[in-house]
Amino acid sequence: MTRKITTIGFDADDTLWHNERFFQLTQQRFAELLADHAAPDHLAERLLAAERRNLGRYGFGIKGFVLSMIETALEVTGQRVPGAVISQIIAAGQEMLAHPIELLPHARDAVETLAEGHSVVLITKGDLLDQERKLAQSGLGDLFDGIEIVSDKTPAVYARIFASHGAGEGEALMVGNSMKSDVLPAIAAGGHGVHVPHGRTWALEHAEAPENEPRFHLLSDLSGLPALVARLG
Repeated sequence: MTRKITTIGFDADDTLWHNERFFQLTQQRFAELLADHAAPDHLAERLLAAERRNLGRYGFGIKGFVLSMIETALEVTGQRVPGAVISQIIAAGQEMLAHPIELLPHARDAVETLAEGHSVVLITKGDLLDQERKLAQSGLGDLFDGIEIVSDKTPAVYARIFASHGAGEGEALMVGNSMKSDVLPAIAAGGHGVHVPHGRTWALEHAEAPENEPRFHLLSDLSGLPALVARLG
C-alpha cells in the first residue's frame, strides 16, 4: 500500500531559481582570458577535471569553482598566468556571488500550494553564505518548514532530513533538476524522486534516469508538481 506524501523536499539552484547559467557565462569569460594558452574545449576539460578533483576539498559552489579556475589557469600557462588574469577570475567569482535571484517559472506557486498541506523543506548544497543570500533574496524563505544546506546529498542525508522534518522517507518526495543529487539518492533512501530537467546542468550532475523505478517521476516544469503529489495521495 502506497503511503501518503507528507514531506516535500525542494532543491534550490536551477529548480527554484536560475544558477547554472552564471557558471557557464563565467566559464566563457574564463576561456576568453586564457585564449592564448588553451583552446576552449581543452580548457573546459581541464577545468572540469580540476572541479572533480577539488569537490572533496572545497565542496560545491562558487568558491570552489573560482579556485578550480585559478588552478587550471596555472596549469595551462605553466605557472606563468599573469596576475591581471587572476584578478579578473576573482572579480568574475565576486560578480557571481552578487548576481540577483530570478525565480524559475511556477516556483513560487508550487511551493505556496504544497506548503498549505505538507511539510516543505529546502534541501540544497553549496556555499553556506551564498545559499543563505539567495534564499533571502528569493522571497521564498518564510514558506519552508525547514532549511537544510548540506555538503553533499546522499541517501543517508535524505533519510536524516526526512526523519527530522516529517514521518520518514516512506512519506517523502524530493524534487530537483539533478538526477544525480536530487532524484537517485532520495529514491535510494526510500522516498520518491521528481526530476524537473533544466536546460543547463553541470556535467558532474548527469546520471541515467531509473526508468523502471515506480518512485521516479518526470515533470517538464514545476506547474505539474501539486497535481502529481495529489495523485500520490
